[in-house]
Amino acid sequence: MLGRVNTALNTNRHRLALGLFMAVVIGHWAEHISQAIQVYALGWPLPKANGLLGLAFPWLVTSEWLHYGYAVLMLAGLVMLRHGFVGRARTWWSAALWIQAWHHIEHLLLLVQALTGAYLLGAAKPTSIAQLVVPRLELHLFYNAVVFAPMVVAMILHLRANEAERTLMSCDCLRIRQPQLVG
Repeated sequence: MLGRVNTALNTNRHRLALGLFMAVVIGHWAEHISQAIQVYALGWPLPKANGLLGLAFPWLVTSEWLHYGYAVLMLAGLVMLRHGFVGRARTWWSAALWIQAWHHIEHLLLLVQALTGAYLLGAAKPTSIAQLVVPRLELHLFYNAVVFAPMVVAMILHLRANEAERTLMSCDCLRIRQPQLVG
């Protein structure tokens, strides 16, 4: 069954799956950007700047489970949708996947610390490796940017495939809808 779903996601449902995946990714971006605006433009203290969802559900945003769950969802989406990409687009999509794999490891490390209470290098709270150098707010803006940028490049190249790449594609992304003739 999983094989059929994966095949559909990368053939006749690739365009739809990419659209839904990008909606989730952009929604996540909106959360991080709103949090940055709350801190840097509105002057809110970092503990109060929880993005849009955090205004209504503050407990949600402070949950390492939520952040880890998103990291897993993102990684799974990148893996599952990768098979629909070919040529140059696949190279860029794969770059996003490998960067997200590292981001996932960072979130796994944060989750394990939150669950065990044993924090990295004696920190006062769960801390990722890169967070030892870059504050968490800025780090997550950076991680999201360096995963998102190659995804966008991949999607542009995918939708503008050259002739050689078009012959390798098995998805519905290049399907052009014909206008309905009114007669």
